[in-house]
Amino acid sequence: MRVVHYPDPILLKPAPLVGRVTDEVRKKAAEMIPLMHLEDGIGLAAPQVGWAARLLVAWDGEEGTEPMVLVDPEILEKGGGFEDGNEGCLSFPGIFGTVARYQTVRVRAMNLDNQPFEVSAEGLFARVLQHEIDHLDGVLFVTRMKPADRAANKAKLEELVARFERRSTDT
Repeated sequence: MRVVHYPDPILLKPAPLVGRVTDEVRKKAAEMIPLMHLEDGIGLAAPQVGWAARLLVAWDGEEGTEPMVLVDPEILEKGGGFEDGNEGCLSFPGIFGTVARYQTVRVRAMNLDNQPFEVSAEGLFARVLQHEIDHLDGVLFVTRMKPADRAANKAKLEELVARFERRSTDT
């Protein structure tokens, strides 16, 4: 399992619902958590590892807490107004920019035991959940980035496209 980079087409498509968690789903989710840590991330969506599934792993960044697995997550409430924050993305190595996100969210999802649950988040964890759910909807953080930051990252984005095209022709 590896992180796929922009402009891989899987990143641009809405991910289908998982529906029911199977042993295969549990296995893939379990592989995503150490990969997220290895890449120094705090969130990772299934499409980012080339898996077309509505599933994400996210960590609140708090010492002593474990990452959560959210299957078929949906945002029920957004609140607290917008707050600008600097974001990066494992599928966009070396690219960072300012993105406005809601300060709080309430999300409903299913756990790996097929049980529904809700999580309320604020601050950084709310930002992570919104970012990863965007991935599941085929929405990329660069499209939400402030225009000046998008312009500042233009050359890096073009280099990612060129690398992807070179890999595509090499195979």
